[in-house]
Amino acid sequence: MKQNERIFIGVTVVIMVAVCAFLGMKYLYHNDATANGPLLPASEEEQTSSQEVQKEKVQEPEPVEKVYVTVYFIGQDPASKSEVYKAVKREYDKAIDGSKIRYAVKSLVAGPTSYEKSKGVYSEIPSGTNVISVNEQADKVIVNLNAAFEGGGGTDSTYKRLYQLIKTVKRNTDKPVYLYIEGQKADVIGGEGIMITQPLNDNSLDG
Repeated sequence: MKQNERIFIGVTVVIMVAVCAFLGMKYLYHNDATANGPLLPASEEEQTSSQEVQKEKVQEPEPVEKVYVTVYFIGQDPASKSEVYKAVKREYDKAIDGSKIRYAVKSLVAGPTSYEKSKGVYSEIPSGTNVISVNEQADKVIVNLNAAFEGGGGTDSTYKRLYQLIKTVKRNTDKPVYLYIEGQKADVIGGEGIMITQPLNDNSLDG
């Protein structure tokens, strides 16, 4: 065999090997891409949905500011050991009771909690007292209690319960507040005949 023929055959073999190698690599690449699936861009709908989810994660609910009413009970001053009017707070929920002053009066009549009682806090308002109504008008508030508010305890107890009520209503509204017993405006409270001037204020029991 001539030298030229050997060279031709050698070159042909090299070319065939190179072509086979190229075809083999193309076949492997095609199979791998088909198995894994093409990487296609997300649709507009998917992109919008993803953005909305991200917004929901970022947006946090605004904190709800708590509102309180102040109610006055009776307790002991740690320093002097004398009785004082104790101001306690009750969380007010407007959704449950639309009137802040109404909620305060109801909380006062309900009395101190078990925990507060354990700390020596008590109330002179008789346990049978009920709130008939608290009528909040544009220019005044009428607090209507049942007759149990006047009963029992003597003069000292009656003065204290009246001051509890006066301090509570004055702390929770700027409107004039009038006390009614069983639908009648109260001028005299209790069997002892304690005179009361209205609207309720710090001087209502001065006589």
